[in-house]
Amino acid sequence: MQLRNSLAFISGIGGYFIQPHLPATWLVVTALLVTVGIAWRWRWMLPLAIALVGFNYTHFTAGRELANRLDPQWIGQDVQLIGRITNLPDVGERSTRVTFAIESARHQLQPITLPRQVSLSWYATPAQPVPHLRAGSRWQLTARLKPPHGLINPGSFDAERWFATEHLGATGSVRPKPPPQLLAAASGHDRLNRWRQGLSEQIIHALGATPASGLIRALVLGDCTGMTSAQWQIFARTGTSHLIAISGANIGLIAGLLFLITRWLWSRSATLVLWLPAPRAAAIVALISGIGYSALAGFAIATQRAAIMLAVILIATISGRALRPSSGLLLAMIGVLLLDPITILSFGFWLSFGAVALLIYGLSARLSQPISSWRSVLHQPIQLIALWSWTQWVVTLGLLPISGALFGYQSVIGFFINLIIIPLFSIFLPILLTATAASVLFDWSLPLQLMADLLTHTEHLLAQLAQLSWAIIPMSARPVWVLCALGIGILILLAPRGIPARWLGSIWLLPFLFITPSPPAPGQIQFTLLDIGQGLSAVIRTANHTLVYDLGPSYSSGFNSGERVVMPYLRAVGIQHIDQLIISHADNDHAGGLSGLLAGQIPIHHVLSGEPQQLTGVTAAFCQRGQHWHWDGVDFEILHPDQPRNNGNDCSCVLKIRTGQFSVLFTGDISSKIEKELVRVFGAQLNSDLLIAAHHGSAGSTSLQFLQQVAPQWVLYSAGYLNRYRFPTQKVRERVNELGINSLNTATAGAIDFLITPTGFTAPQLARPQAARVWRHVMQ
Repeated sequence: MQLRNSLAFISGIGGYFIQPHLPATWLVVTALLVTVGIAWRWRWMLPLAIALVGFNYTHFTAGRELANRLDPQWIGQDVQLIGRITNLPDVGERSTRVTFAIESARHQLQPITLPRQVSLSWYATPAQPVPHLRAGSRWQLTARLKPPHGLINPGSFDAERWFATEHLGATGSVRPKPPPQLLAAASGHDRLNRWRQGLSEQIIHALGATPASGLIRALVLGDCTGMTSAQWQIFARTGTSHLIAISGANIGLIAGLLFLITRWLWSRSATLVLWLPAPRAAAIVALISGIGYSALAGFAIATQRAAIMLAVILIATISGRALRPSSGLLLAMIGVLLLDPITILSFGFWLSFGAVALLIYGLSARLSQPISSWRSVLHQPIQLIALWSWTQWVVTLGLLPISGALFGYQSVIGFFINLIIIPLFSIFLPILLTATAASVLFDWSLPLQLMADLLTHTEHLLAQLAQLSWAIIPMSARPVWVLCALGIGILILLAPRGIPARWLGSIWLLPFLFITPSPPAPGQIQFTLLDIGQGLSAVIRTANHTLVYDLGPSYSSGFNSGERVVMPYLRAVGIQHIDQLIISHADNDHAGGLSGLLAGQIPIHHVLSGEPQQLTGVTAAFCQRGQHWHWDGVDFEILHPDQPRNNGNDCSCVLKIRTGQFSVLFTGDISSKIEKELVRVFGAQLNSDLLIAAHHGSAGSTSLQFLQQVAPQWVLYSAGYLNRYRFPTQKVRERVNELGINSLNTATAGAIDFLITPTGFTAPQLARPQAARVWRHVMQ
């Protein structure tokens, strides 16, 4: 009964967030009252009533916040804000990003209502560098805001979901004029973060702003601002990300270690044992240490989950009550969700609670001879190694469906690495904390520098292991029922001893092994224009081949579209190699993602570019008029340039893809001058059904003459939401509309997908409408 009702409440919270739109309050309340009335008469309806209680609780807590997003009338307007910095500033090369809690807001001296909390980027200018920002400081500044908008693509990170979990109602930038004014260096709030920032700066002072320093700050303080994208890639591929930032594993390790030490020391004194039993005393110390260590991470979401789970277990020990592991897990989940229902959107929520649930399930009936002391450990080394290996196997195999659904891949090598590194980490972490304390309290940095050297060597070893071709297994997107069948099969295989025929679980794995994304049939083109922001990238698949046209931008903030968008999409659709990569020209918004794609270690057979000499990391040939090839009944032809050029945008490779009577035309960033030349040379041969607008819809391209000659049914714009160039320009959009041509923009549609056959093409599939959820930015 307790299990059923707890799961019903949790399901009600989760059900709220899978809706496409925020529900009406009257409807939510009415449904609850009616269901409670029915459940009063028919008890079998009680779980539904409890689920609706969870649904209503979420609506009146998280729903209010989700509804309080940036009003469209303030988008792009200069607004005057007074507020404070609530996080540790994330310092980049040319900007600093902070979370800003708004206390008051005005526009042209009139008070206005804005979201409670926003993310602001503070950019440096030659005349005005970014000041040294501190957590808790109060500022008066002018900012330009926009809704929390993210890129929507199959397989890639959902930034809008992350914005929701971080309670950010808008993003924006600080304007240099009028200059921001510091009102108070310390506002009386955020004392904890000010203290954490001071510790972080002391670590940097001892070690410098090095990768090892960033890693130590993540391990000690949960401050990941010093971690590079390359570092996260290494830890993700080796399955060791869970050890980096302060998480449940770290908190559990420190609390467990202090529990054992305190229990052993306390039990040595008869007086202390008579006053308070050793297990209770150890539980009190472990609880205080766990909460204190969570404070080091600023009570981030991951540490909140761990601290609440730890508190549930230890308070039961302190009170002398026996608590079943499953009951403790459910109480912790409910406690976390009552504190913040939006937490259920966090990947860490599912990974951490999923791992604990799997351990409870997978280890039940397998601890016939529990290890009760260090002496028993020495007497049972084989059993201990076997149990530890089984534990890692349970977590690795059990989380496979969740990892596949959330990340699109699973680390294989992580199983072997964690067998060794987790026991070593349990020794290393207390030493690291002690070395950090010595550096901070006594200005003795030598131990911390030795720890930094050890971490550097460990990271280099992990980097080499991450390069192994079998380090991860890509998990292409599959239907939900396939992942459910996979989960059922794994649960059967991991079932407790005594349950017969566990091998039957392998049958449930067959759909996962044999049902993968189907490639197009011969003669068909699967065309996907990715939502890449202010840039361009598209993937074209035929029955047996893949072509990628452009790779989008990279930024100094660490975002690289090749790594964050293109590579996850290729994994999601099951692509293992690229037959032809075309980088139209070397501008950042088209070629910036190359380094990120190469880091993904996907084989690339051939590369063409209008400016191959400016590309690094690959050997590319010039794309040139007359080049053509034939794949699986589909024709590919380069129409431009006619010879190697050195003039930027007009070097762009112009590519036409045709199957039967239907075709797609890519134009890169060519200007109307080149469009005019193409019309003169090719005439009616330019006719295409889909046209990717040149230069993202700039006024200098997509000319009337060119549009009339191509005569497309659809014009597709690849542009960033509210980009500073205002692409596609109103002039181009009006020109397209006057000709009666349909148009779509990745900024508002997300990724755009067409299936083109020799006899026609399907209606476009748009990622943003298909992924509608209550946290999603609704375009006005």
